[in-house]
Amino acid sequence: MATLQDFRDERLKKLEKLRSLGIDPFPARVGHIENRRPITEITTDFDELAGQRVTVAGRIVGIRKFGKIAFFVVKDFSGEMQLFMSGDHVEPLNSERGTIGMNELNLLDTGDFVAATGELIRTKTGEISVDVVELQLLTKALRPMPDRQGFTNKDERMRRRYIDMNVNGEVRDRFIRRSKFWQANRDFLNKNGFIEINTSVLEHTTGGADANPFRTHMDALGQDFYLRISHELPLKRLLGAGYEKVYDIGPRFRNENYSDEHLPEHVAMEWYAAYWDWQDGRDFMEEMYKYMLQETFGTLQFKIRGFDIDMSSQWEVKSYPDLIQERYGIDVYNTSLEEVGRALRDNKLEVEKNDSIPRGIDKLWKAVRADLGGPTWVINEPKFLSPLAKTADDGVSAQRFHPIIAGTELGNGFSELNDPEDQLARFMEQQQMRDAGDQEAQMLDIDFVEMLEYGMPPACGWGHSERVFWIFEGVTAREGVPFPQLRREIDTVTRAIYPEIKFE
Repeated sequence: MATLQDFRDERLKKLEKLRSLGIDPFPARVGHIENRRPITEITTDFDELAGQRVTVAGRIVGIRKFGKIAFFVVKDFSGEMQLFMSGDHVEPLNSERGTIGMNELNLLDTGDFVAATGELIRTKTGEISVDVVELQLLTKALRPMPDRQGFTNKDERMRRRYIDMNVNGEVRDRFIRRSKFWQANRDFLNKNGFIEINTSVLEHTTGGADANPFRTHMDALGQDFYLRISHELPLKRLLGAGYEKVYDIGPRFRNENYSDEHLPEHVAMEWYAAYWDWQDGRDFMEEMYKYMLQETFGTLQFKIRGFDIDMSSQWEVKSYPDLIQERYGIDVYNTSLEEVGRALRDNKLEVEKNDSIPRGIDKLWKAVRADLGGPTWVINEPKFLSPLAKTADDGVSAQRFHPIIAGTELGNGFSELNDPEDQLARFMEQQQMRDAGDQEAQMLDIDFVEMLEYGMPPACGWGHSERVFWIFEGVTAREGVPFPQLRREIDTVTRAIYPEIKFE
């Protein structure tokens, strides 16, 4: 049975033969294909274009030869089409033009990219085809593309996503929807007067979320920096600079474990609006959710994890302390670390040595939210869990709102704290947690406090990540990004092909 290396060796021989004929298998200039049209455009407009000269380009996905005629199937991004070739129609080899004739067809393989020009016809079997006159090789593929049935190993699919997207159309289409999702985010915000301003990924002090950051070093300054864990603090500095509606879409980095809902690197969006409060933010986000989901998926009705979700319905509103009290009998404002730890153990939840009351309650909360279908707004989160949010009228909770959909939290918003003394005190509390061993507690950002002392207007802020897309798409985090990080591995075939390379 032929191996991958056998196929590659055979294709290398064809490569050298093409070169010996004066054909560049990887031409820098691709001649006449600037006039090409997408395949689906040609097939859709067949009645109008029939009999006309057309040019298509794409990857060969099928080859059939019968004596002096041949049929190729080529695929571009839009679809597939048949090329019909017969000896009396196809022009012979012309190395100056980079075209090949019927005699050289045996030097082509599936996976190669070609451009074909000829009359648009319908064959005797009714197949829309190009009756090829000129055939140009654009790229010679040295490895055959596996078929769908032979490419099912999940780890292998993740490592070679470029193959996965070729052989599994639904995977390729997923990332078209992902693009639509982020475009819908931009469109909605732009239509509502927001300005997109991209901020730095490298930060002296990182903050805006509870997460362990990645650390790196900048040689030019001789200092360590962090990869941002949130867009929040730079965007709020822009409010202090005089902007009133700003947002940023881009990657953020959290040095934590993989899960079905989390990746250490992922794309997120945050917006901030001056002179809004959390009630304005909730109303705005209900409309934004409807817009971006309708634009991405074409519906507002979903079935996710056994929940029937109607995003066009009225959102429920539930109180965070009440949900904890109902489930565990714990008053979040009047409890002890021992009581929280006991509830964690009784419910078979993780207990760690450096757990604090805030960390323990957050773990209890995550078990509660798993049972909420939604769409639900959860409000009245304790102030000690919200170091950047304004205090509510009760003095102990924050003006904060979370959307819970299908048992998971799909965003975070609050009235922004703009009292510099209060902010400094909360940063100090977080720093004490860090000093006690909590690597996810927020850092003390004195520059941000200085900005608040110059004055930041009252504002509401919101953030969500591409987890929103993953949940509604119905995939895990790794399945929801084009190229997920995996442990580095070099397969045995590649090691054998390139013995001179030291891979370790």
